[in-house]
Amino acid sequence: MKLIFEISKKGRKAVQFPELDVPEQENLLPQDLLRGELELPEVSEVDIIRHYTALSRRNFGVDNGFYPLGSCTMKYNPKINEDSARLNGFAQLHPYTPENLSQGALQIMYELEQYLMEITGMDQFTLQPAAGSHGELTGMMIVKKYFEGINEKRSKILIPDSAHGTNPASVTLCGFESVEVKSNDKGEIDLEDLKSKLNKDVAAIMLTNPNTLGLFETQILEITKAMHQNGSLVYMDGANLNAMVGITKPGDFGIDILHVNLHKTFSTPHGGGGPGSGPVGVTKELSRFLPRPKIEFIDNKYKINYNMPDSIGRVRAFYGNFGILVRAYTYIRSNGFEGIRAVGENSVLNANYLLSKLKKHYHVPFNRICQHEFILTDKNLSNGVTTNDLAKRLLDFGVHAPTIYFPLIVHGAIMIEPTETESKETLDRFAEIMMKIKEESEKEPETVKAAPLATPVSKLDNVLAARKPVLKFEDKIIIPQ
Repeated sequence: MKLIFEISKKGRKAVQFPELDVPEQENLLPQDLLRGELELPEVSEVDIIRHYTALSRRNFGVDNGFYPLGSCTMKYNPKINEDSARLNGFAQLHPYTPENLSQGALQIMYELEQYLMEITGMDQFTLQPAAGSHGELTGMMIVKKYFEGINEKRSKILIPDSAHGTNPASVTLCGFESVEVKSNDKGEIDLEDLKSKLNKDVAAIMLTNPNTLGLFETQILEITKAMHQNGSLVYMDGANLNAMVGITKPGDFGIDILHVNLHKTFSTPHGGGGPGSGPVGVTKELSRFLPRPKIEFIDNKYKINYNMPDSIGRVRAFYGNFGILVRAYTYIRSNGFEGIRAVGENSVLNANYLLSKLKKHYHVPFNRICQHEFILTDKNLSNGVTTNDLAKRLLDFGVHAPTIYFPLIVHGAIMIEPTETESKETLDRFAEIMMKIKEESEKEPETVKAAPLATPVSKLDNVLAARKPVLKFEDKIIIPQ
């Protein structure tokens, strides 16, 4: 496919502007502030429409295919969410609009906090963090502020070896040191290893539940009890909350700080660098440390409270990614209590249905009931076919590849999450494709190893790309062959 500059022809125009109807002025700006001629493509309207329509067809998204991306909950985004976010009163609202003219927006945010408190069992929430990793950072800032407030200097954070990679990064940014806690043979936190590393220098643990293996931490009550007896806090990475909404609440099993990914659990678009949202919930004891300002409902009016002397301060301009908040609010209101519970139940049901079909053909490192996702490996693939080969081959069947080689504690991991929004027919088709690739690894391994064969770009040399990345184009555009 040609680049837009390659189809450019001198003199062609996609739009024609009306004649200038005001006197032309020269030298209004100093010469050193003027730009030179912009090198823009010259194309007709039909050319530009066809070009970008063709580009859009090369993209893969949740609206045009199955997206079983483990730990990311790439579920379908209901279009009613988009309608709500595009209402003029929301889409055209300026962030500096006065409080008395923003009552509708403030009500949305205030009520969304209340819903998140009800769903998670936490006492207070902030909507400011703009992503899950940003929520983690906010959580660690609260941990730091808490111990400063009680005049205790603690330097270590416990992190399970199956944690998301952003957890240690958030810890380091806040000046703490990460201490790894090992998993046991059931794929859960090794309680004895945790206790052996628990001392008065440990400020908190950052755990994920269900964890990144798709398993519920059955010893969660013992873990939180041990941490609290040590005077430590328990932070929960809520990236996998999809499996428990409406079923159980993190606040009920001793979580002190929790971040929630609205762009995962509550069906707002994400991926490709788009806007996310990672609200953080805390217990009553920690609520005074939340980012300021706080939205409150006083005297039948929504108000913005900046008077929070113990706050960690602002973590984002204004009050978060508002358009994402509207979408999540719409999703929660559309589902109601019973619908939200069905989200959790069906995400677990779909994952276990797929697991039951695929474990007859693939190696399952933890063969037990999973939550929203599960792990397979390439151990049973023949002729040297690897997890990476399988992922590339899936693209030929119009299915996005799952997360691969994560968590790092499982060799050749294939992490699959079907989400609750996929039908039985879609799951059956995916299982058939996975079985076919397994069969191909035995009879036609060269086909799998050469994949993808039906995509615009064939298999790339990953090692060469890592060692010799092209970071800058000089003089001419290089098109890989």
